[in-house]
Amino acid sequence: MKPRIIFLSAALLLTLGLIYSFTSKTNKHYTYAFQDPALGTEVRVRDLISKMTLEEKVSQMLNSAPAIPRLSVPAYNWWNESLHGVARTPYKVTVYPQAIAMAATWDRNSIHTMADYTAEEGRAIYNESIKKDKHGGYLGLTYWTPNINIFRDPRWGRGQETYGEDPYLTGEMGSSFVTGLQGNDPKYLKAAACAKHYAVHSGPEESRHKFNTDVSDYDLWDTYLPAFRKLVVDAKVAGVMCAYNAFKSQPCCGSDLLMNSILRDQWKFSGYVTSDCGAIDDFYRAKAHLTHPDAESAAADAVLHGTDVECGNVSYLSLVKAVKDGKLTEKQIDQSLVRLFTIRFRLGMFDPSDANKYNQIGKEALEAPAHTAQALKMAHQSIVLLKNENKLLPLSKNLKKIAILGPNADNDVSVLGNYNGTPSHIVTAVEGIKSKLSAGTEVIYDKATDFVADSLTSHDFTGTINKVKDSDVIIYVGGISPQLEGEEMRVKKQGFRGGDRTTIMLPAIQTELLKALKATGKPVVFVMMTGSAIATPWEAKNLPAIVNSWYGGQSAGTAIADVLFGDYNPAGRLPVTFYASDKDLPDFTDYSMNNRTYRYFKGQPLYAFGYGLSYSEFTYSALNIPATLKKGDALTVHVSVTNNSKTDGEEVTELYLSHQGAQTKTAIRALKGFERNFIKAGQTKELIFKVPANDLAIIDGNGRIVFAPGKIELSIGGSQPNKATSVSKKTVSRSIEII
Repeated sequence: MKPRIIFLSAALLLTLGLIYSFTSKTNKHYTYAFQDPALGTEVRVRDLISKMTLEEKVSQMLNSAPAIPRLSVPAYNWWNESLHGVARTPYKVTVYPQAIAMAATWDRNSIHTMADYTAEEGRAIYNESIKKDKHGGYLGLTYWTPNINIFRDPRWGRGQETYGEDPYLTGEMGSSFVTGLQGNDPKYLKAAACAKHYAVHSGPEESRHKFNTDVSDYDLWDTYLPAFRKLVVDAKVAGVMCAYNAFKSQPCCGSDLLMNSILRDQWKFSGYVTSDCGAIDDFYRAKAHLTHPDAESAAADAVLHGTDVECGNVSYLSLVKAVKDGKLTEKQIDQSLVRLFTIRFRLGMFDPSDANKYNQIGKEALEAPAHTAQALKMAHQSIVLLKNENKLLPLSKNLKKIAILGPNADNDVSVLGNYNGTPSHIVTAVEGIKSKLSAGTEVIYDKATDFVADSLTSHDFTGTINKVKDSDVIIYVGGISPQLEGEEMRVKKQGFRGGDRTTIMLPAIQTELLKALKATGKPVVFVMMTGSAIATPWEAKNLPAIVNSWYGGQSAGTAIADVLFGDYNPAGRLPVTFYASDKDLPDFTDYSMNNRTYRYFKGQPLYAFGYGLSYSEFTYSALNIPATLKKGDALTVHVSVTNNSKTDGEEVTELYLSHQGAQTKTAIRALKGFERNFIKAGQTKELIFKVPANDLAIIDGNGRIVFAPGKIELSIGGSQPNKATSVSKKTVSRSIEII
């Protein structure tokens, strides 16, 4: 015992010496070294971990980490959400358009600002919670957002949470969100973002706990991983969430390839990884993966693959026994603890309140005027005008009678999407439209029908038709709702199951009603709310005006009305392909990208990815690129865009590349640049795009970037290139030879 006593005394003397050193340098007394803000984060983190028992360490690897009173470590719950504003909080907060709608803005700056404002409101909630000594769920600063899975199939109910079907657009919008949320302070994170669900994850919801994906290396690196790489390597996202599903027969949270080889070794990710909620249980749970015999084996394997925190409260409790049984070492537990506490220290959780500027953000940030203005701006920007025959829109405000119909016309649930907060006030379409009209306008509102019929029998709309047949215009606000599509829902209605859709067709009862409205001879405007692509072949052919407004957030109704009556000129673009029918889709469970999304779809879409109309007319000219370019070099593109109308407006300029005659598989075309610009009537703007060398390369069958010689066609304009856009000069194209 004597040598042990001497060793402990030496350790005690060292600790006292350190404390004396801290006291002499800062004139403040710290019980432990990790409490001193003057020390480096790594030193502080390792000092704290060295003082914890194995049991205490393991307790910190649950999403609801308990306090360690003897070390003055407060409790912390890692689980929080901020998909489009702070979610699930007891406070009133700003609710922005759903993620898929924000993608439809094609505006990096807008989503960056939105994320910055979201972090402000999150900080206000966190600061207020700390004052009240509250440390429960949905109060912390680690947000499990953004969802950057590729929306490969419109039937997936959670696709509304993503930035669409394209890896480039997803990576750009996701990066802007991350940098906005995390801030630019050299020491502190404003909040911590988390890229999810890693990886190759996009439904079906009913089988997400047990399905196994096995895609080609080409699809993995060409489609499923680029956005994750962008957020991890370039945007320096703080966290990553591993997905429920298995990949190549290993659960994603225990994947050799995804977690160890790619995320940690190749991308050098040093942040924290959380499991999806209950995902570790799926390793050994009946009717799930069953790749492991018990919780102890599953937990040990997940940690060895770099999963640092379990969203759950069962499996990781067995890690203490796993260490004692030799399935992993305490040092390997420490590695996870380093990553977890590094994030908490970077968030300032162990520093005096006056040391971190973000601690000064108060409740006045909640629903601040700038935030509510941004919510309206993004609702405006997200609206996609799909059809405007004979320029029916914008409507006159001097109408004698207007009818507003449909299940979404006055639905304050639909506009909020999912993973949402609650604002003080929600503007529905009915409220927004009424606000535009004079007191002399008669307004008829009637829900008319639900989203889906309870039976397949025909319906009698005589009463509704009689009320609206003498209206000057009929506005039908329909589509679908987050009440029907979303995460693992207990919904089983015609066309919907388990949160997913069994068909992409607009529910038949709505088409039936629209046909009856069309028969009145009155102009019908169809306003769709949706989180995904809806097939509307009859509507596209027969209705004069169609507006897609997604789930537009707290100001959705104002934005819709502004577009309908010309107070805002729409410029949103589709971040997903709107297919014509279910026949265009491969099997939902097929993760191969063959014939999926605009990049590989060989059919004719109803409305293409990148499509969207305006009240202005834009043309492109003076495309200037070199005739040849050395492989491995970047490309500079000059182009002029002119507003040829009498109406000021915004234009989204899209740049696509298509490899001609490549010896390996490539996309039909791929987005590699975009900008959103305001252009006055009659004005011409010269735009400059910088295309990095990697974006000119191809992915080979082994997933490697190859700088290959050959011809590339570059197209730039207000949508994807096709015969119609080329004739109208809405796009211009030119080939470049890579030598």
